[in-house]
Amino acid sequence: MSTVAPSEAARKGPVNWALLLPWLAAIVFLAVMPLIFASNSALTIMNQMAITIVFALAYNMLLGQGGMLSFGHAVYMGLGGFFCVHLMGYVENYEWQIPTPILPIFGGLFGLIFAIVIGLFSTRRAGTVFAMISLGVGELVAACSLIVVAFFGGEEGVSGDRTMGPTVFGFDFAQKIEVYYLTAIWLVISALAMFFFSRTPVGRLANAVRDNPERAEFVGYSARFVRYYSFCASGFFAGIAGGLFAINFEILTEENLNLVTSGSVLLVTFLGGIGFFVGPIIGAIVFTLLQTVMSLYTDIWQLYLGGLFVLTVMFFPRGLAGLLFMHWRPHQLGKLGTLVVPYARMFVPGAVMILGFAGFLETAFHARHAAQGNEVMKLFKFEFLQYDSHSALPWILFVAMMVAGAYGCRRLAPGLKAAWDEANTARSA
Repeated sequence: MSTVAPSEAARKGPVNWALLLPWLAAIVFLAVMPLIFASNSALTIMNQMAITIVFALAYNMLLGQGGMLSFGHAVYMGLGGFFCVHLMGYVENYEWQIPTPILPIFGGLFGLIFAIVIGLFSTRRAGTVFAMISLGVGELVAACSLIVVAFFGGEEGVSGDRTMGPTVFGFDFAQKIEVYYLTAIWLVISALAMFFFSRTPVGRLANAVRDNPERAEFVGYSARFVRYYSFCASGFFAGIAGGLFAINFEILTEENLNLVTSGSVLLVTFLGGIGFFVGPIIGAIVFTLLQTVMSLYTDIWQLYLGGLFVLTVMFFPRGLAGLLFMHWRPHQLGKLGTLVVPYARMFVPGAVMILGFAGFLETAFHARHAAQGNEVMKLFKFEFLQYDSHSALPWILFVAMMVAGAYGCRRLAPGLKAAWDEANTARSA
């Protein structure tokens, strides 16, 4: 009996639409966003969000995939950004023909060079040793930024002009919309590259080394070199994020290298969820919105952000992405709809409690820091929410809201738990 060779399509197998569709949806979403939010301020926020996503994904290659906690990863982003700004200066002063769209690759290579050097000694050990080395390197480079003025520009930093490069398809990148699409393209390229890196043997081995380095060593793999390769790849993509930052803001300062920036990306990654690839993406979106939008309405937005981070670590250690994926099993069992009513019931007292707590904090901040004689405040800067912060009535009202909301949440918690258990229980045959 003769055999028929399978066709090329049959050998390749069907297209994995479950893997492809999210990427196509993300590309379409990025393409239409400027049509929905066309203002320059919105484009700036979206650009900042994209840069934070690339940086957080690069950091997650260390923490989430390799189990390496770094307190100085802003070094590689900052160095890549500084190098790109200097390249802008060479393009302007010496007429180097370097197109602006390829500047991030130079930032990535510069970050990679330093990651190769620093990783030689920092990745020998994981855990506390690696964390302390990364902290020392971060402090060292941050200090050098104020000493090596020729490269870092001192306290003023280094600035450049992205429009001085040769035009690409008629674009000189003077408009925010052009910079947005440039940043979005690099976001997609970087995210795809990091996603496929996590599926390579090195990426899989990084998970094994994170979970059980002794067993990985026992079966013949070097835990140190696996950490080293992941560290170098992470430094490369962090440098790309720095290059995108240089293109968008055209200035780099010491703030791009210090511990505040390193701590911010740590917060972003933990907030989103280090166990999921989309975790840093969610964390970067939430963090950027809190940093940009909420800061317009309150001066203590960092307090709210810190509180959200603490609550996430305490009650949802897998981050916001983990909180979302917790509902996958109820969805598979067809019981996700049964949680709508319990969630809606819990939302009302929860919102009352949170608003009461926020109002109490805002009133206390205004009463303590407002200028003498300025006793009238606007809650979240809304004109229709004006009151005297020194009066007893607002304080009583906000405390009553906190107590009533907490009492309501406590009364509804058993019902919500019972509904959650039922939604996660399979129907008996």
